[in-house]
Amino acid sequence: MQTRMHFIEELARLNHDVLSMGARVEEDLRKAMEAMKTQNLELAAEVKADDELVNALQLKIDDQAAILIATQQPVARDLRELVTVLKVTDNLERAGDHAVHLAKAVKRFTGEPPFRQFEALERMAQTGCTMIRGAVAAYLNHDAEEARRIAALDESIDHEHKALVKEVLELMKDRPEQIERAVKLLTTSGFLERLGDHMTNICEAVVFMVEGKHVELND
Repeated sequence: MQTRMHFIEELARLNHDVLSMGARVEEDLRKAMEAMKTQNLELAAEVKADDELVNALQLKIDDQAAILIATQQPVARDLRELVTVLKVTDNLERAGDHAVHLAKAVKRFTGEPPFRQFEALERMAQTGCTMIRGAVAAYLNHDAEEARRIAALDESIDHEHKALVKEVLELMKDRPEQIERAVKLLTTSGFLERLGDHMTNICEAVVFMVEGKHVELND
């Protein structure tokens, strides 16, 4: 009984750190998008600095999970949860990297009039924030149905990205002098599109944790 209680307590501490990591990544994405909208280089620099905290949290969580696997020898659902933690942190870390890429893009656009398509980037980022928060909540609550609902939001990000690509390619054709800026915009949109994919990965891992079966969401 004491061994089981110790495992539960350690898992609770680990999940608290997962919640903190998710909140940090979500906040960094919000900051990065705000920095792009306002061309705020200082705010963009904050995002890049915060990435070190995200990376440190990943290492801490992964180490905790590895220790629990080695010392507690969990089986069945407990083991699936610890394996899922590693997938959650890996995808959150990569999502954090994309927030940093977005922040770095601020410098490339500073001093230039904003594209109208920035509105699409903002919508994608907002959906991305919702997916980060929802994917972490689905993991913490062991909620497979919520994971499926959150994963479905990736379709809206994909739709925005495809529409933006089509529109920007038309812009490049009609205004070749804007090609360099347009390429920057496409690259930035690509970061947000991939962020949605990482949240879908987390949702798929949650379904595996809860139901014990591998699924591919949003084929």
